[in-house]
Amino acid sequence: MLKAIEEISATKKRLKIEIPAEIVEGELQKALKEIQKKAKIPGFRPGKTPLSIIEKKFGKDAESDVLERLVSESYNKAVKEAKLKPVLPPMAEDAIDIKRNEPLSFDLIVEVRPEVQVLNYDDIEVEEVSIEVKDEEVEEVLQRLSKERGVYESIEEPAQIEDLVVIDYKTDIDKEANDYVYKIGSGPFPEEFSNALEGKKSGENFSVSIDFPEDSIADFAGKKVNFDITVKDVKRKQELTYEELAKELGFEDLESLKKYVRETLEKTKQEQAEQKQKIDILKKLLETHEFELPEGLVEMEVKRITEEYESMGVDVNQQMEAIAERAKRNVKAYILLEFIGEKEGVSVSEDELKNEVMNIARRYSITPQGVVQYYMSKDGSLEALRNSVFERKVFDILLQKAKKVKKEEETK
Repeated sequence: MLKAIEEISATKKRLKIEIPAEIVEGELQKALKEIQKKAKIPGFRPGKTPLSIIEKKFGKDAESDVLERLVSESYNKAVKEAKLKPVLPPMAEDAIDIKRNEPLSFDLIVEVRPEVQVLNYDDIEVEEVSIEVKDEEVEEVLQRLSKERGVYESIEEPAQIEDLVVIDYKTDIDKEANDYVYKIGSGPFPEEFSNALEGKKSGENFSVSIDFPEDSIADFAGKKVNFDITVKDVKRKQELTYEELAKELGFEDLESLKKYVRETLEKTKQEQAEQKQKIDILKKLLETHEFELPEGLVEMEVKRITEEYESMGVDVNQQMEAIAERAKRNVKAYILLEFIGEKEGVSVSEDELKNEVMNIARRYSITPQGVVQYYMSKDGSLEALRNSVFERKVFDILLQKAKKVKKEEETK
């Protein structure tokens, strides 16, 4: 079937395929007989219509079905025989037609994965990052949580930024409000309104004139408004004690909370360190390996990135050079990781794929079915998700093989 392979480039091949006439004719006859069994032709019982009539009426349909199947089967066999790794579906150079009692000959252009002659990924040097958590870092988290979990309580002190004030006001444009709660420093009124409230105590009355910009809230937009204000209450957020905080968050005691905070910080630092190391590993892999990239894959990636930018409102006309470079980098990285994964025997099982779906569902609070539907509607399959798991496993291997050095040692 495969007559010859012509090399157009390192990533593009021409497959010359020929299917003997007797095989083509045999497949056509099989197809016509299958149609004969089901065809309902007036004047003939089912299955008894002469084959000559079937061929006259359904011959083109049979040829089309046989052509599609033979081309697909012969292409798959040719790729396997030639030990090629296609990265995109093949393209026919010319129209492919069946001519009765003649061999079916056609050429297919196929883009293939390039060969990487020397693959080096052992002992890649990456900076060793400390994940030590200091006591003051734990203290900062506790302070933040204590403040966030605090409650507002009435005070007798003058109001300040971030306090809540409960006010009544009247204006010279017939707008008024009672028990209006306003957080100083956060709007929606102009900054001058907050400035006027700062330093005021519960029970104080005062007047202030405020110029509202055109884009301000509807009732006052573009107007100069005179306010008569009565401060009825000033509330300030009171931080919880650490012991109260621990109880509020469901921990047995403060030490248990501190331990949890420390472990969480360590885990976060570990993940951040590994992410940086993986980025450095990939950068060095890209720098130390050179090979020709499949044009079709690069074009597809350029299209994907362009659509991504357009969805964010970016003027892609000003970014095409950067988009092209990013596309080449992505394709090169994809090919390198695929080679390394294959060499290391990395695969993604169905259970691993299901676990990934479940993890995404939990992370975004959606159903597993919703995750699957998203990927199916976006890509038509779960291959993008499978590739994500595959690449993560490859990066884990690369990280294990990497040589971690301290920053001081790198600069010597």
